[in-house]
Amino acid sequence: MSEPDELYTLRAQYWLGHYQLALDEAKSVMRRPMSPALKAEREEFSLRCQLALGQYDKVISASPDSPGIKALQLKAQYESAAAEAKPAIVQQMQTMLGDGVSPSVQLTAAHVFLMEGMKKEALQCVHQGALMEHVSVSIQIYLQLDRIDLAQQQLALLKRADEEAVLTQLAGVQIALATGSSMAKDAIHTLNQLSEQYGPSVFLLNLMACACLQAGNFSLAEERLMQARQEFAASDADTLANLIVAYQYQSKPTAPLVAELKSSYPGHFLASGLATVEGAFERESIKYKA
Repeated sequence: MSEPDELYTLRAQYWLGHYQLALDEAKSVMRRPMSPALKAEREEFSLRCQLALGQYDKVISASPDSPGIKALQLKAQYESAAAEAKPAIVQQMQTMLGDGVSPSVQLTAAHVFLMEGMKKEALQCVHQGALMEHVSVSIQIYLQLDRIDLAQQQLALLKRADEEAVLTQLAGVQIALATGSSMAKDAIHTLNQLSEQYGPSVFLLNLMACACLQAGNFSLAEERLMQARQEFAASDADTLANLIVAYQYQSKPTAPLVAELKSSYPGHFLASGLATVEGAFERESIKYKA
């Protein structure tokens, strides 16, 4: 699970949500002498950055030189496809799995399966922990399953591999947030250190906002989310959803944000949940209309 240093900055920038900086780093190390395996990893991280930036066409049109790239192209197709087309893409991803499949394909498949709500299948891809990222994803899955105990066991594996690694620190933050307000200060401390070292990103600001919400500091959570919107023009679903929560706790009007979330991300669990509740309320209210 040890990882060479040539791509250390590239990986760190990607994991922290600095996707454009990571792309720039990938270009800057392109001419450095490195093994074929590292060159392939650099190319895959470049495509992952483009995916995160929503540049699906660039990923899909890339030369499919390896199974890892082919898997990323399927992920790009999945993220850009209409809902009715997604199951077929998931099936294509499943056909790529089997004996001898590369760890990078397993990682991408796990990400796609999670987006499809297939937690069991995602965990099957990463449970052996061939990469530190596999362990990181398994932690996220265990937290979604409310198995903090198993997530903590996986965190111990990351710490044994590299206690100071960005992935290890982020995993610790995620477990702290899942644990509750008692560990919110620990999460805030770690996130402050990462932000000071690498600079803020939409991802880090959202994590910080979640930690502030856990700590009961709703106004500071709002500040961090507004920073994401103002400095990075963030309009992603996580920023909107977290800002709605921060506003709700402060009794501020949320209607414009809710409307934006529903319009831009109708499939988001908060938007769909609100639609379900509103529909049920409307059906019940009809019974009492004159």
